[in-house]
Amino acid sequence: MRKFHFLFMPLVLALTLMLASCGTSRTVPVTGRKQSLMVTDEQMLSLSTQQYGAYMKTAKKSTNVKNTQMVQRVGKRLASAVESYLRNNGLANELNGYKWEFNLVQDKNINAWCMPGGKIVVFEGLLPVTQTEDALAIVLGHEIAHAVAKHSAEQISQKYKQQMGQQIAGSVLGAVIGSNAASLATWVGQQGLQLQNLKYSRDHENEADHMGLIFAAMAGYNPQVAVSFWQRMAASSTNKRSELFSDHPSDAKRIANIQGWMPEAMQYYKK
Repeated sequence: MRKFHFLFMPLVLALTLMLASCGTSRTVPVTGRKQSLMVTDEQMLSLSTQQYGAYMKTAKKSTNVKNTQMVQRVGKRLASAVESYLRNNGLANELNGYKWEFNLVQDKNINAWCMPGGKIVVFEGLLPVTQTEDALAIVLGHEIAHAVAKHSAEQISQKYKQQMGQQIAGSVLGAVIGSNAASLATWVGQQGLQLQNLKYSRDHENEADHMGLIFAAMAGYNPQVAVSFWQRMAASSTNKRSELFSDHPSDAKRIANIQGWMPEAMQYYKK
């Protein structure tokens, strides 16, 4: 049994490393962070489209024409700026399959979210806090950043690698070899994803804040309004924090980070 033990552990380690290397590696635009993804863009886009379609069937779109047009106008302007930035930096393929869509829905919660593929939803309850188009651009830039940085795919990849590592250690090795791709597709499909409710890590939130600030500036929106916006967000939170704050950095830390990135953002800002 001792001999089997010493043979088994290197095999487990080798297979775990093999799983980790099966994914694709990429560099997140703007921040330059390296990430490894175990799920394909096609898988994420297919599942997010399904989830988004199901949500929109039950959601009530805003009847406020002016506000709806504002959300769509700001969103499209941001998307155009992001696409131009990626094309100019040789990253046009990063948004293959994206179909931008911006919807304002009837919901009093202070919230907004984005699914892979550029499906973005803004709740009416957020607009009294944003107040201006520039502040709305800060929020939409943040949500677009989640999509561009592929945070959903990264979190799912991390969870999958953790579960696969546990399965390898606790199952017959031969049953795992050769079934990796199929098990990945099955696992992702079984998740149901619930992408609009996916909670991001603090690191991902910080990255989305950073990238979103830059995106807003690229689109011609004043990034300096981000500080006062987040101060209003902090003031609007009560004992029950808004969903936009779930698993996010503290208010003070977030504002401090934004102030630190402001000189960089202002380099992109042209009225």
